[in-house]
Amino acid sequence: AARPGSSGKMAAPMSQGSRGPEPGAAPYGNFPNYSRFHPPEDRVSLLPQGLLHSLFPAATRPLLGLDVGCNSGELSVALYQHLLGLQDSDSSPEPPGASKELRLLCCDIDPELIRRAQQSSPFPASISFASLDIMDSGAREPFLSSYLQRFGRSSFDIGFCMSVTMWIHLNHGDGGLLEFLALLASLCTFLLVEPQPWRCYRAAARRLRRLGRRDFEHFRSLRINGDMAASVTQILTQQCAMELVRCFGSTAWDRSLLLFRS
Repeated sequence: AARPGSSGKMAAPMSQGSRGPEPGAAPYGNFPNYSRFHPPEDRVSLLPQGLLHSLFPAATRPLLGLDVGCNSGELSVALYQHLLGLQDSDSSPEPPGASKELRLLCCDIDPELIRRAQQSSPFPASISFASLDIMDSGAREPFLSSYLQRFGRSSFDIGFCMSVTMWIHLNHGDGGLLEFLALLASLCTFLLVEPQPWRCYRAAARRLRRLGRRDFEHFRSLRINGDMAASVTQILTQQCAMELVRCFGSTAWDRSLLLFRS
């Protein structure tokens, strides 16, 4: 997944070096080839089959999902397929009735990544991609409420926040991270979060400096630091009235997959 988060400024263009685009030249994490270096299968394989049915045994409507910071959609599609028990071979044409099971709204700050996601999506009836800065309340409120109203709903059944928290944190500071997590907790019954560990913050700051860019505005003033999985868990459980349901283990690049419930 990729990420949202800015004050409406678009991300800087990628620097073209001899090795191609430099990861980290995208200050909001909107890398154009993200799924190549963090394959979706490495995450979805940690999630048990039948997870949706175990979380929502009595659901009679389409479940609504929200994927924040979806990048170009590869992980969103992989999550959708895994949660519905679809194989890759099922991706075309769209299985009949799939959209009655789960509708997924995926947003990212980068309109070019969203355009790419829309063009390549194998499930256009079930997965919607939209360009949205989730931290811009003026844009977010009308957009999300109009989507939910189409289904007569006031919240999402499940939210996905996959390697997004660091970019919100670096671009919006401690207050922005608290606001973001509180927003997700208010919007979603269940929330699957993959926080980046602190060493990723240092690496992102190092990459910007190596490219001669200004440092992340908030990096040196962050008081929330260290064990970020523990910090995110503490914020969601103690300040946002969620409970930690389960940790599904860690990816090959050492990021925990944490499931919370409102």
